[in-house]
Amino acid sequence: MPHDDFEIEPIAGLPEAPPEGEQILWQGRPDTWALARESLNVNWIAGYFAILAAWRFVSVVDLMPMGQAIGAMVPFVILGAVVYGLLLAIAYVQARCTMYTITSARVAMRIGAALTLTLNLPYRELGTAALDLRKGGTGTIAFDTMGETRLSYLVIWPHARPWRFGKTQPALRCIPDAERVAAILSDAAEARVSTPQVVRAVPTGAVAAE
Repeated sequence: MPHDDFEIEPIAGLPEAPPEGEQILWQGRPDTWALARESLNVNWIAGYFAILAAWRFVSVVDLMPMGQAIGAMVPFVILGAVVYGLLLAIAYVQARCTMYTITSARVAMRIGAALTLTLNLPYRELGTAALDLRKGGTGTIAFDTMGETRLSYLVIWPHARPWRFGKTQPALRCIPDAERVAAILSDAAEARVSTPQVVRAVPTGAVAAE
């Protein structure tokens, strides 16, 4: 299922051109701000440093002039801003290095900033898909894979359903207009799974002759 993606992509997000008859239905990337909030918890980090700065101010305001008390909290504000900026930069790089693709036959995920790889998820190897819709229309679509497929949470993070370590669920994280994308995915998967598989039967006479 994983595919090392070191060659030039003939189509953005795919390691090779789709086979004849396979159509690309949707392509997209995570929303940077949503990815920063949900996978890197930047709002919680900002709140943590705000509490530290407030605690420092309250602890010294009775011991020194107001100006010095405010100055005592400045290092926490600066440190918090630096950490916040770094996390936003990580989210931006992750989003720019990601390309999700939904075709008539599969879901493909080109992921990874340092080590790029592509996950190909045929519809027949997927169980259920869960949509986590957030305010603003962004959301995450997570997939429950079937069979012997095993994925490493650390390898595909942040493109995995949060806190599912036992059986990692790959996910289209923080995508814009997630409800519409989920509808495209549902229609494509239903059409693909309901399509009968035609195989060549072995003639009865040939079996008997053996």
